[in-house]
Amino acid sequence: MELAERDGYDAVRLRDVAEQAEVALGTVYRRYSCKEDILASVLNRQVSMLKQTVEDNPGTGATPEDRLGDFFEQITSVLAAAPKLSGAMLRTVASGVPELVERVSRYRGEMTSILLMVMRGGEETTTDLTAEQEEVLASVLQDVLFAALVGWTGGLHDTAHVVAHLNETTQLLFRGARSA
Repeated sequence: MELAERDGYDAVRLRDVAEQAEVALGTVYRRYSCKEDILASVLNRQVSMLKQTVEDNPGTGATPEDRLGDFFEQITSVLAAAPKLSGAMLRTVASGVPELVERVSRYRGEMTSILLMVMRGGEETTTDLTAEQEEVLASVLQDVLFAALVGWTGGLHDTAHVVAHLNETTQLLFRGARSA
């Protein structure tokens, strides 16, 4: 994490990780096949911590849209506090490394679960949507979040745009789901 935050994605090399951890390079290779594997592990750890935080406090907004808006603002702020690390983790998810399919799938499942918890505010379901509608909304919002964050890490827009875009998307999706 320190290497990625200090110098970005390209700075995460297995030999540097071994040196930083004060272990033999072979020890690192026994656990990780490549730098993307290390960064995927970091990502899954971060998402697990996020999930625990959301389980403890799924949000207090009056509507799912309010809770999601608060969540998107908070998560974007956290990611912006460590931009190089955030960029490295996003790049890892998009890397297409075949060995990471399981970890990327786990990340996606955890993020869907987190968005559903936020959306529901600690309840079993929202009051006006079916569980199927909620799952579709969570999946689409996750995709939009990922795309917006990739744009942010690429310098296309700032974090305020990410949050505004996610809030607009949330409003549109919920409006459509409720009228279906």
